[in-house]
Amino acid sequence: MQNNTDITARINALKKEKNAVILVHNYQLGEVQDIGDFVGDSLELAQKAAATGAKLIVFCGVHFMAETAAIIAPGSKVILPDSHAGCPMADMIDAAGLRRMKDELPGRPVVCYVNSTAEVKAESDICCTSANAVKVVSSLPDDEIIFVPDQYLGYYVQQQTGKHIHFWPGYCPTHARILPEHILELKSEHPNAPAVVHPECRPEVTAVADEVLSTGGMIRFAQRPEISELIVGTEMGIIHRLRKENPGKRFYPVSEQAVCPNMKLITLDKILTALETESHAVSVTEEIADRARLTIERMLAIKA
Repeated sequence: MQNNTDITARINALKKEKNAVILVHNYQLGEVQDIGDFVGDSLELAQKAAATGAKLIVFCGVHFMAETAAIIAPGSKVILPDSHAGCPMADMIDAAGLRRMKDELPGRPVVCYVNSTAEVKAESDICCTSANAVKVVSSLPDDEIIFVPDQYLGYYVQQQTGKHIHFWPGYCPTHARILPEHILELKSEHPNAPAVVHPECRPEVTAVADEVLSTGGMIRFAQRPEISELIVGTEMGIIHRLRKENPGKRFYPVSEQAVCPNMKLITLDKILTALETESHAVSVTEEIADRARLTIERMLAIKA
């Protein structure tokens, strides 16, 4: 059995040989983050995928992320190291369901959270991530919109924009495990530590937080010189990067239960196998990709 050093050396050699790039989400295992060419949130990874000239993209995230990369980087082959790495929230909506909602609410533009399938994106008007959802919705002239599939992110956006939003009843099971008492307990234990939470959290959680930020926003917030300790309300994987990039600072995860099992499916062994065999390629039909690409490009055209 190869050790991690041998596996890492082999991965790096194959990357050069195959003109490959490894994109890694902030929720991945620490060892996977450490091998990545770029580690970021959904918006940052989409931007990197759009800009890369790599022949091969190994996407260490979940299926909808790899699918998004395949749509906006059609010249690259996109591989998901574990084909079972899905997203429960993305599975809570399908294109047929969205079409029914559009029929019931004609004329309302559809803002689609990136945590969705290509088919759902293709039925939408513009995409968004947690990092730019408020900016995307604010950019629309309409006062009334449809927001899918995350009801909690949609509620947060409604609070920030004042627009009338029709929600799809989807949610992230991992973020739903974070409760306000988790935040309040840590605040009492660490009174000088601000609490940052992800906008996928329940409204009662965002209400007791000091900041509501995407994972990329959390990374930047933690780098501020005045921050010495931080309460972190999102998936546990981000703690590895926060500690790695901010030695000497203290980070308190709000819940040991905030773990996404799908994000944890990808390992160094699977990345090596993906590079060796180029298996588990993610592709989208041309008709769906063309329509979905428009929603993503509209999002990327809005500067953060």
